[in-house]
Amino acid sequence: EGSSRRSSWGLLVTAGVGGTLVALYAVVTPFVTPALRKVCLPFVPATATQVQNVLKMLENRSGPLVDIGSGDGRIVIAAAKKGFKAVGYELNPWLVWYSRYRAWRDGVHQNTKFYISDLWKVSFSHYTNIVVFGVPQMMPQLEKKLEEELECNARIIACRFPFPCWIPDHTTGEGIDTVWAYDLKH
Repeated sequence: EGSSRRSSWGLLVTAGVGGTLVALYAVVTPFVTPALRKVCLPFVPATATQVQNVLKMLENRSGPLVDIGSGDGRIVIAAAKKGFKAVGYELNPWLVWYSRYRAWRDGVHQNTKFYISDLWKVSFSHYTNIVVFGVPQMMPQLEKKLEEELECNARIIACRFPFPCWIPDHTTGEGIDTVWAYDLKH
């Protein structure tokens, strides 16, 4: 009877540890895998000042908006509150689900969409307002991709890091809150 009881405890402990490890893996993997890519795109939330600077660059603009690497959705949600039809693309499924929840909670889910997708596999040709929170390593390739896909009336807003070859038409903020706006002219 003693060994049967020990065997039951062993199974319970093994099941508990195994279940915990699987759950931990499911939660941590989407945050760690971007670091394993050729270009690391970590999730760093936008500050309230950055969001305000992006909205300032969107004043007097209309048309659909996309946030490339939308993270927890704060730019998409803020733009939707200002009347934009806004879309976010993000690789991390947990952040996409959280963004959808936040949009629903804030009452703007009708004007927002969030997709789990790699930015290199998406065409941005039908957007006139593009927001990018990139890293320096990806900006040259993204600059080329956007130049090929976008129409001449598009505004591209870069946060934290500017594009290497383009000259910004507008700049606002300072330090990590700096935002650069580029009006695409072919």
